Amino acid sequence: MIPRQLEPELRLSAKKYPVVTVMGPRQSGKTTLVRNTFKAKPYVNLEIPETLELAEYDPKAFFSHYPEGAIIDEIQKCPKLLSYIQGIVDESDQKGQFILTGSQQLSLSEGITQSLAGRTAVLTLLPLTIEELKRESLLKKTTDEILLTGFFPRIYRDDLDPVKASGNYIQTYLERDVRQLINLKDFRSFQRFLKLCAGRIGQLLNYQNLSNEVGVSSHTIKHWIAVLEMSFIIHILPPYFGNIGKRTVKSPKLYFTDTGIASYLLDIRTPEQLNRDPLRGSLFENLVVNEMLKNNYNLEKQLVFYFFRDSSGKEVDLLYKEGANFKTFEVKSSSTFHKSFYKNLHDFEQLSKERSSLGTLVYSGDDLPISRGVRAINFKDISTIFEE
Repeated sequence: MIPRQLEPELRLSAKKYPVVTVMGPRQSGKTTLVRNTFKAKPYVNLEIPETLELAEYDPKAFFSHYPEGAIIDEIQKCPKLLSYIQGIVDESDQKGQFILTGSQQLSLSEGITQSLAGRTAVLTLLPLTIEELKRESLLKKTTDEILLTGFFPRIYRDDLDPVKASGNYIQTYLERDVRQLINLKDFRSFQRFLKLCAGRIGQLLNYQNLSNEVGVSSHTIKHWIAVLEMSFIIHILPPYFGNIGKRTVKSPKLYFTDTGIASYLLDIRTPEQLNRDPLRGSLFENLVVNEMLKNNYNLEKQLVFYFFRDSSGKEVDLLYKEGANFKTFEVKSSSTFHKSFYKNLHDFEQLSKERSSLGTLVYSGDDLPISRGVRAINFKDISTIFEE
């Protein structure tokens, strides 16, 4: 097992709450993490038909097998169990009694709100971070190899071909789960939609434009986007449009949870091909956004990320608020530094009337100059941002 940064928070949560729920995409390592962290607990997999049938038709008999609690995998398969868990933990008042995992946000969030509010800690586990791979000496050598391989643990654990693994992931998990959530009449349209989404990484999300290209209604596009988001395939980065400047953009940006999956959907099959692809910069930006999100979840920082763009073209790739001030980030895939890389960060500082307390350039170079309170870091060192 590759040690996960979320483990300390997982252990701490189990000491404070009767239930801990770990959410995240399929194959992100949820099951491995919880089973290795709570080795003494019985393990129940609701993906097994016989187990799911018992849970659905006789919940009391199901729970009679686990009087001291259990790890219940893919709990969204049987949301009705959550109300039974509520009764059990209220009566026993035992911390860390049930550890739940799930890979679909909507059904889980609704069930938690209705049954387990105040009784469960909710943690999110995304695929591996750069820091986790560095600690195990597993990080690929080149930026292009990192982007193409992605970060799903099984690729590293079993030394899989990353391109084949991404293709299998899309067929085995994404397409299967999507079919369960959407009544698709034409799956080819959805496959085209997926590829078009990959081609729009880091761009403003235009539902009508996607609707025209796919040949379905904009309402359908919004529904499909929501399904991908609730299944942890993509995440949507909202714009910041508070009291900074005028005529700020209000459309969100789209990113994939894993760059390996995105690369596969873009028909990129080798690092050399990726290096020449016009979307390489977008994939690199996607990687940096993902790393920020992963570290935020793993360390339970509770930060909310945005991007900024106004109608005059001034923009910042990523920002979050810290008190009354902003921390801003500009992302460049180049390995050669140029002073123009700092321009957007300096512009935002003026727009925000110097409320931008620290600007950071994240790029693939090793030259790390500082200019007027703006610094540069190599993307492999993103975790250091959260150590400050």
